[in-house]
Amino acid sequence: MGDKLAQLYESIGRRDLIEIAILAAAIYGILRFLGRTRGYGMVRGLGLVVVGLFLAAQVVIASFDLTVLGKVLDYLLTTVLVGLLVIFQPELRRGLMVLGRYRGLRLFVQERHHPIADKLADAAEALSRECVGALIAIQREMALTAYVETGEHLDAEISPDLIRCVFAKNSPLHDGAVILCGGRIAAAGCQLPLGQPPEGNGPHMGMRHRAAVSMSEETDALLLVVSEETGRVSLAAGGRLEPVPRENLSRRLADLLSSQKNERRHQQAA
Repeated sequence: MGDKLAQLYESIGRRDLIEIAILAAAIYGILRFLGRTRGYGMVRGLGLVVVGLFLAAQVVIASFDLTVLGKVLDYLLTTVLVGLLVIFQPELRRGLMVLGRYRGLRLFVQERHHPIADKLADAAEALSRECVGALIAIQREMALTAYVETGEHLDAEISPDLIRCVFAKNSPLHDGAVILCGGRIAAAGCQLPLGQPPEGNGPHMGMRHRAAVSMSEETDALLLVVSEETGRVSLAAGGRLEPVPRENLSRRLADLLSSQKNERRHQQAA
């Protein structure tokens, strides 16, 4: 076995070293990428075990020329990789979300950005997962001073944790709406107009959704609603209620808020 290992070592050329370096860099990058997820310890541990066992088996197979065992090992490795993808699907999804936030990758995609879109999306996603109801009104051109006066003044910086605390079920302000003015939380526990449910929705539309639609009809505000029953996230603007998947919420918020800003610039330029 020692002679075969020596022959194997001597047969390694520059091309083999380059392939080993590329493979090592790829494995390191994957482990580093998965290290940003919540279950990074288990992922890294299993990944190192699988890679170590595979490399050791390859050395044994090459030493004794075990062709059949090599084919079985290839099939087994494929099965293990598929199993790891299924087991750690939530961690991989979180890792991909983190990867999508890198500025370097955003250079290849033209997206609209808004300073509060990500914060609101993070808060709404957390509330949606916990099925905690929420109603947030974002002031645009038309002032919402009259509605701000109906709630508790805060004048606080927008924070996902603060929004979640406001709408927590034990919070005294969770039944009302949060109103954002000028990129800050102006007030919480605000009362919004409650109109009649639109035709075709009937009793299936909750109070928060009805208030959001009515508010968007009376003002140009953008309303964000989280359903307490289903956790579904919706946006209301111009009297229309639009369900938005959680993974697209930040981009959709940025589109709506940025489009309003661009329209205002065009009007001022004209």
